[in-house]
Amino acid sequence: MICVSIGRGRHRFMMAEHRHLVEQGAQLVELRLDYINGEVNIKRLLADRPCPVVISCRRERDGGKWNKGEEKRLLLLRSAIAEGVEYIDLEEDIAAQIPRYGKTRRIISYHDFHKTPEDLEALHRHMASLDADIVKISTMANNPHDNIRMLTLIRQSKIPTIGICMGEIGIPTRILAGKYGAPFTYATFHHERALAPGQLTFQQMKEVYRYDEINGQTEVYGVVADPVGHSLSPLIHNAAFKHLKLNKVYVPFRVPREHLNQFLEDCQHLAVKGLSVTIPHKEAIVSKLTQADGAVRGIGACNTVIFKDGQRLGYNTDYRAAMESLEEAMGIPPNAEAPLRGKTALILGSGGVGKAIAYGLLRRGANVVVTDGIAEKARQLAEQFQCRYAEWSLRHTVPADILVNATPIGMHPNVDETPFERRHMKPSMVVFDAVYNPENTLFIKEARAQNCKVITGLEMFVRQAALQFKLFTGLEAPVELMRDVVRRAIAAVKY
Repeated sequence: MICVSIGRGRHRFMMAEHRHLVEQGAQLVELRLDYINGEVNIKRLLADRPCPVVISCRRERDGGKWNKGEEKRLLLLRSAIAEGVEYIDLEEDIAAQIPRYGKTRRIISYHDFHKTPEDLEALHRHMASLDADIVKISTMANNPHDNIRMLTLIRQSKIPTIGICMGEIGIPTRILAGKYGAPFTYATFHHERALAPGQLTFQQMKEVYRYDEINGQTEVYGVVADPVGHSLSPLIHNAAFKHLKLNKVYVPFRVPREHLNQFLEDCQHLAVKGLSVTIPHKEAIVSKLTQADGAVRGIGACNTVIFKDGQRLGYNTDYRAAMESLEEAMGIPPNAEAPLRGKTALILGSGGVGKAIAYGLLRRGANVVVTDGIAEKARQLAEQFQCRYAEWSLRHTVPADILVNATPIGMHPNVDETPFERRHMKPSMVVFDAVYNPENTLFIKEARAQNCKVITGLEMFVRQAALQFKLFTGLEAPVELMRDVVRRAIAAVKY
């Protein structure tokens, strides 16, 4: 079950949101009394309520807005119990001051907006001793391993426990709480009104992650990146899982570079079956694999990991997706031998995607020139693949037949940037942008204006995701659905 938190300044707005949420399928809401301006009318808020309610009133030190005195706050909480509210949320330091009464269930809560304490078990034992029906611990995640500690606490607790790690790193605990036995998790009404760091919206939890369908048998997949909030991978993979009625969920994992090793170890405890890998981990993860396919070994970058029988199997679907996109746009028949012989390809960017595309173009006979704003990276790539290198400042002088942007330049929100000046584009060029959000980058728009043949990053993104889906599930991906989901998501972004 998902508890949706509502924090509004006026009673009528809070009540209207409550009614609207129930119409959208909400089964439980939290009314945050600390958000109400002026005097709080408990009777009005609870009269004719359309679904069960959690009442909370947070002090500023607990991440709330209450500043009208502690005695008045305690009186409000006691009044809510007297009115027969279904759940009352009491911080652990005041729980002893408010006795049980009637049928109201007691949530004993603890908040730490700076860290996740070392001894969660001792904290939990203390809270459970305060006549708790439910223990709620909400702490800041500074390390992805905090998620494992919190989810393990939920699973091992004899008393119903809600364990949440806040912040972007902690998002997996919000999505996977039910799988580990939490009675419910929390979401917000709207993304612009999140009441805690990392809180997802009710719509996201319900429609993207299908939270109420997650159970102990649900298989976990995800994308590992830093940052991860911009990724559209959860949208398309979860939509595909839903379409094929698969008991699987795809989760965003924000993992800083220094925590990658620990995270991969933790994947075993999370029962993660597969990962999409993106910036900044595509190259670093290669050394952590137990097996890698030929493309990963040749490129030195991996964007897909499968966990099977204790092994970490690495694949590179970027490479295949890029080449399939390019060959289709250029009308090259499948399995043609050296179809790009005599063509010169200029690749802007030498990260994981740039490596994958350079590898594919070289295998198809192209003369490849690489360049990057960080000169040493491009030189290293040119040396690795025994191809040519150009200084970034001289990129416009390369006589290219194929021009590839493998940098993040032009990606949302920097949509007015381009890595290559329009006046140097020729109508004979094939222009390929690996950036997919937005689909029509400035780079692509200017290439079209010069009558170049263009390939958008959306095509490559959907193809690589479809190849990942096949590796994850053994099933053919619903490609048209995935493409439609990405387009609708991009169109919803306000530039």
